[in-house]
Amino acid sequence: MHIVIVLTLVLHVLSGVFWAGSTFTLARMGGPAAEKLLRPQMGCAGMVVVTGALLWFLIHTGGTPGTTEHILALGALAAIAAAAVQGMGLRAAGKGAGSEGSITAQSGGAAVMTQRIAALFLAVAVICMAAARYA
Repeated sequence: MHIVIVLTLVLHVLSGVFWAGSTFTLARMGGPAAEKLLRPQMGCAGMVVVTGALLWFLIHTGGTPGTTEHILALGALAAIAAAAVQGMGLRAAGKGAGSEGSITAQSGGAAVMTQRIAALFLAVAVICMAAARYA
């Protein structure tokens, strides 16, 4: 069982590091890379949510939820909100794809705004994960 927890945790952390790191970077820099990274970010977001749910099932089920579980739940909700914001950005970008597949609808400010809003939610999620360990 421990190997399953370790492997799930590794996938959760690596996906989360890419997702949050790229979001924080794009929120600061913006530019055309924002549209190019939306799909990989959403892939990592999906991996984070699935592995997070599995970790919850493996570690935190059974028993009365305590402070740790409440903090982790808040972080999970913040991460899901970030994924929703970025998912709406991806959807808007996809609607703006031209005949050559270029993404134009979410150019410049809108792409950066999507990343900034998601970055706020992800900052809450990261803080919750770090704080839950010591709650």
